[in-house]
Amino acid sequence: QVQLVESGGGLVQAGGSLRLSCAASGWSYAMGWFRQAPGKEREFVATIHWNGDRTYYADSAKGRFTITRDNAKNTVYLQMNSLKPEDTAVYYCTAGGSLSTVAGTYNYWGQGTQVTVSS
Repeated sequence: QVQLVESGGGLVQAGGSLRLSCAASGWSYAMGWFRQAPGKEREFVATIHWNGDRTYYADSAKGRFTITRDNAKNTVYLQMNSLKPEDTAVYYCTAGGSLSTVAGTYNYWGQGTQVTVSS
């Protein structure tokens, strides 16, 4: 069992930046981020391989978001720049044994952290 604890969410103006962190209690092959806006389904944002050499991003995140991980700290980060109001959502950290864009392939989930982008 891997416990995940997110931090770093908050309120920011459009065009601003936030960095989300997710501390894991153990190692996982892949770690990633999903988000869920009110009234919408949970959607993939980004994922990273255990050694950091492979990353995948949703089209909405490409060029603005960067996922990294520090295996010494069992922590994954999501640097979000040029934020838009449509990025407003609860962001969930996830971990599992497959580098995937599909939520169902991940085994462990954090409790989520709210990101609100004002216009």
